Amino acid sequence: MKAFKLIALLTLLMSSQVMADECVILLHGLARSDSSMKTMAAELNNAGYVAVNYDYPSTKFTIEELADEAISNALSLCPEQATVHFVTHSMGGILVRQYLSNQTIDNLGRVVMLGPPNQGSEVVDTLHNMPGYELINGPAGHQLGTDDFSVPNKLGPADFELGIIAGTRSINLILSTMLPDTDDGKVTVENTKLDGMKDHIALPVTHPFMMKNQEVIEQVIHFLKSGSFKKVPA
Repeated sequence: MKAFKLIALLTLLMSSQVMADECVILLHGLARSDSSMKTMAAELNNAGYVAVNYDYPSTKFTIEELADEAISNALSLCPEQATVHFVTHSMGGILVRQYLSNQTIDNLGRVVMLGPPNQGSEVVDTLHNMPGYELINGPAGHQLGTDDFSVPNKLGPADFELGIIAGTRSINLILSTMLPDTDDGKVTVENTKLDGMKDHIALPVTHPFMMKNQEVIEQVIHFLKSGSFKKVPA
């Protein structure tokens, strides 16, 4: 019985050490909130990570301003000396790229992006001049297209360990008509890709809900642990 209690205590201590050493910052997408990432955050906590599900005013400022504010503040919430990973949805991934383009995170671990418009989105090209677009999407919404104002296309390749999950299903067929190839309703599979990425997979999920999908969550945790995704049968 004493031996059992000792093993249980050691297991608990080891689990606590893992949590202290591994922090995951979650960044939601444009016009969303931290509530969209709550399921993912809970699963990451269950897997032994410290999950920092950071809410930021995505429709109030530019990508550059949002990146500085959100990521700096989120980093301060991670345990000191912890390895810092990121799990992002949509524009959240562009914030990470923007931040890392002029800042260094010494203890940076791995990054998983879900449905990121890494090469912009043609949906923005089509809609950004329509009345009400900026009211809904704010300044950052204008910066996610594929034109000369595209922030994603001005940022360089990934020089960090990056895994990307793209969606192949859409619940918005109108928006999908604005996209030239297989898409998730907001961004094509091709435009999620980024030079320098370590791994990329496409799953039958939609842009608005991919972060709550169990297979996506399992793939996220697999990449954070191993640096690659589980291979999906063709």
